[in-house]
Amino acid sequence: MSSTALLLLLLSPMICAVTSEPTAYEMMESFRFPEGLLPKGVTGYELDPSSGKFRADLNGSCSFSLEGSYQLNYQKTITGYISEGRLTELRGISVKVLFFWLNILDVVRVGDDLDFSVGVASASFSLDNFFVSPQCGCGLDCGDLQIRKLKLGKGNPSLSTV
Repeated sequence: MSSTALLLLLLSPMICAVTSEPTAYEMMESFRFPEGLLPKGVTGYELDPSSGKFRADLNGSCSFSLEGSYQLNYQKTITGYISEGRLTELRGISVKVLFFWLNILDVVRVGDDLDFSVGVASASFSLDNFFVSPQCGCGLDCGDLQIRKLKLGKGNPSLSTV
């Protein structure tokens, strides 16, 4: 084997690693969103850069509670539109408020907060709550791996003016 062929053989894994597609979590970060908006278990995604239309695929539907106050449900496929600091027309993510499941429609980054809209109501939470991806089934309180507590931001859940 020639030295050139050997060199190419040795370098090919590094070349592949450098040119690999970003993960769904890295894609979110490129639009100024923390990776913790998506639970662990994203198996792939598609993004149309011209329109911002995206699809993220999980290895199954995913439910968990955050500090017992909010129950979240992610369908196997999540769709919507993404632009810098904005997720709109979301499908596939819902939150339980009191006794009702409401679809999360939009997420907007405002400074160091994320505003979540369910249509007629919205809530604001600090970015600090979303630096780690929750795990399906147990969220952020997985046995000895309790990572952080969800804290209400300065904008408590309130009715929007829509």
